[in-house]
Amino acid sequence: MVQRSIAEQELLNIGAEFSDALQSYADATPAGQPTQPPGFKELLKDPRFPGTRRHLRKVFVDPVSGKAEWGVLYLGDKVGIIGIYSLSDARPVKIGNFPVRFQGFEGKNHLSDWKFTATGKGSIVRPVVSAQQPIVLPAQNVLPASEIPNNAPQTPATPSEEPIPAPPVEPEVPVEPAETMPEMQQK
Repeated sequence: MVQRSIAEQELLNIGAEFSDALQSYADATPAGQPTQPPGFKELLKDPRFPGTRRHLRKVFVDPVSGKAEWGVLYLGDKVGIIGIYSLSDARPVKIGNFPVRFQGFEGKNHLSDWKFTATGKGSIVRPVVSAQQPIVLPAQNVLPASEIPNNAPQTPATPSEEPIPAPPVEPEVPVEPAETMPEMQQK
């Protein structure tokens, strides 16, 4: 039970990472473009910008199942990803006392009912009915579950799910610290 509780907490942490990445993508969207990424590879490296811009550092393994498979929620007819969820049909150990951002998970009967979506300004958070179709994501550079650290448009749309191809995983590029003003004046 303790291991299951730990795995569920990791699932919440990973779900928060995905939710934040979806919101980051939406917030960075230039006017007139869709606010949902078409696939995971756009979260790993956003092609809309000339430099490297990442919303998600890697695609995680589901800590409950131990597999690199996630259910994906799409907006409309495969317009863009609006959320992810675990494919585990196990009953959750945690059924209440969730953080504010996950209060909708209280009383859910299956871990697959925990839907992780963008949750920022302008997002629509609504129940999603889905036929679970797993997608297989690359499991390169993946830590074991025990070592993992801790905008939808305003018009209603019908979510759908489809398998998507696994995105290529690129090595992380170290980021140089920005120069401070005094250092720039000395040059």
